Amino acid sequence: MATQLRLQKYIADCGITSRRKAEDLIVQGRVKINGVTVTELGSKVNLGEDIVFVDGQTLSLDHVQRIYVVLNKPRAFMTTLNDPEGRQTVMDLLKEFPERIYPVGRLDYLSEGLLILTNDGDVANMIIHPSNQVTKVYEVKVFGVISQDILRKLRNGVQTEEGFLKPKAVRVIKQMNTKTWLEFRLTGGKNREIRRICEAVGLTVDKLRRIAIGGLTVDKMGPGKYRTFTKRQLLEEIGMDTNGRLIKDKEFQSSKKTVKLTRRSLPEGTLADDPNFQVYRKETYFTTIKTLEQRKKEEAKQERREAYEAKEEAHQKRVIKKKNRQRKKEAEKAEKMSVTWLK
Repeated sequence: MATQLRLQKYIADCGITSRRKAEDLIVQGRVKINGVTVTELGSKVNLGEDIVFVDGQTLSLDHVQRIYVVLNKPRAFMTTLNDPEGRQTVMDLLKEFPERIYPVGRLDYLSEGLLILTNDGDVANMIIHPSNQVTKVYEVKVFGVISQDILRKLRNGVQTEEGFLKPKAVRVIKQMNTKTWLEFRLTGGKNREIRRICEAVGLTVDKLRRIAIGGLTVDKMGPGKYRTFTKRQLLEEIGMDTNGRLIKDKEFQSSKKTVKLTRRSLPEGTLADDPNFQVYRKETYFTTIKTLEQRKKEEAKQERREAYEAKEEAHQKRVIKKKNRQRKKEAEKAEKMSVTWLK
């Protein structure tokens, strides 16, 4: 009897996409088994007998080289295989890989940091499945000054339309007059979780970067740089065995010290939950930046105009002063000539 695999697992094992995305492909009617379109998620594939097609492409387990890449994603790159708006994607940084690989989890366009890419659906599922409780560490810069009250709200969690969101831990790692760096630790995998928590408390995120997943980190890796791993190396760095079970005491520990918040230690500045910071949020970020850049251009133009006018005014004063000196000399000369003629 032929070995059977669930269709979505077979697609993921062939390196096309993750198991969750494979389910979407099936439901959308883009998958065929032996030429027949299949839309049921419970469908199975007989290995060595059935032929599976995705968007007309024949799949095979025999020729797939497993690839595991850890990338330090730069800001302003899409975490997707292609972008309909023509923006740069993480795949533009990984063109040398012959096999198709896909991101494990997401970092949005304005976020940066650790991103795993692979064509191994099982490993991808081990890492992102919420039941595995892998800790992900983020460094987040927010506008304004964080007080004890704001920090307590972040730690207590918030109720949102997507449900109750609560980080595993939050601490302040750098406090400035106008911005604050926070470290978040999460075990969940909900979309835009940190931004939603911050916004629910009234905070506005300036920068967000994922530093670590488990014990795996890009703390000392430059933006746009990447490393390749074997399956065993990748899982060991994260802190998992080959079956996806967590190994204790492998969680990343930052060397950055916690900033203690007291009334005396708080810098003079606007508190982070001030609503004026909200113009810098993701949905209005580019409009705000464009407005600020336009304002800077107008201010620079006005400064140049005022400088030119001041220079021109000074020049005209020198011209008038010079003419007055000439008139004075001519008057003195005429007076001398008149005295001489009278004599």
